[in-house]
Amino acid sequence: MSTAFCRDCLADAAPSAARCAACGSPRLLRHADLDRLAIAHVDCDAFYATIEKRDDPTLATEPVIVGGGRRGVVAAACYVARTYGVKSAMPMFEALRLCPHARVVRPNMEKYAGVGRQVRQMVLALTPLVEPLSIDEAFLDLSGTERLHGVPPAKVLARFAAEVEEKLSITVSIGLSCNKFLAKIASDLDKPRGFAVLGQSEAQEFLAPKPVGFIFGVGKAGAARFARDGFHRIADLQKASEAEMMRRYGEEGRRLARLARGIDGRKISADRETRSVSSETTFEHDIADFRSLERILWRQVEEVSARLKAKALAGSTVTLKLKTADFKIRTRAHSLVAPTQLAGKIFAAAKNLLARETDGTKFRLLGVGISALTTIDGADPADFVDSRTVQAEHAVDRVRARFGDAAVVRGLAFGGRKEKQKPG
Repeated sequence: MSTAFCRDCLADAAPSAARCAACGSPRLLRHADLDRLAIAHVDCDAFYATIEKRDDPTLATEPVIVGGGRRGVVAAACYVARTYGVKSAMPMFEALRLCPHARVVRPNMEKYAGVGRQVRQMVLALTPLVEPLSIDEAFLDLSGTERLHGVPPAKVLARFAAEVEEKLSITVSIGLSCNKFLAKIASDLDKPRGFAVLGQSEAQEFLAPKPVGFIFGVGKAGAARFARDGFHRIADLQKASEAEMMRRYGEEGRRLARLARGIDGRKISADRETRSVSSETTFEHDIADFRSLERILWRQVEEVSARLKAKALAGSTVTLKLKTADFKIRTRAHSLVAPTQLAGKIFAAAKNLLARETDGTKFRLLGVGISALTTIDGADPADFVDSRTVQAEHAVDRVRARFGDAAVVRGLAFGGRKEKQKPG
């Protein structure tokens, strides 16, 4: 049983060694259960920002913020920018106040999605039990793969991290444990370019001093409620029995009691479904005019439709999201007769919803999404869609696939190109 090895050359190492005897690297991984653990969380480091730095060498040492517009939010911040306090989802104006000399790069979701697919293919070569969480992170179950790879899961993951760095010029951080909860925690312990191990034996001691809000699913309101009941730290949860927690909080109490002790029985689901596809835009200036909003909506619908087609999905519930100038959110939904992936049909439903809301109110954000997703079997039946409409839309898709999105510009898109936008 190996309890320590070199992350660079995979050679076994003495538990007390400071450097690898084979290659001299100081990047040694140590844990008593190293060869027994098989549940991992893989997370790309500052994904969007790292890709931008990779593609533009002038950004290499600069604080980089991926986002746009002072009224938008930070989509990603590199680790240099994070030293100034910049965080994802932070308003851009606040990020630029903290780091006024940051280099701001507009998001390129198509490029990020392409790199994400490359990482996904490399992950699937390790194990079929992969549960994607987002474009840049996933859970893996490598149980029983040692015979296939010839080395334990820990070494498989270290080799994978090196291959990602070599082939894609980005880095990943890995958390290895006995369950999803602890693996996710571990992946955040050694960022960037990290690899941390958190076993069941040390889980309770590690978790004890953390606030109750450290447990996923416990928001600010929940943490405040538990604090009023005397549960400030996870150590307080550990002192209460599971039965007591269930009496107080029902199934949520059972969940908290178990996670507080590092127990998580959730399995990794390789067939986790996409629940919705959406696009939203935060404006540089508030907009009340219907025609201006309509043009933005059309471009968003085209993006949603393209993503549905790429994933061979269709949906039957169209949802419109609006945020007013005073930050109040409105959501409106419409159910279609049959699932669709066509931009024209999604737009028609969303446009009707938008028309009912444009009453002079100024909006700072507009979004559209489609849910109740299914496969394309049975989508857009001839009874509900003119076949010429379908053929025309797919013809446009083929031209754009060959010559780029700008090759065909639909009528609604004209006139809106001067509007500055920030993808939400």
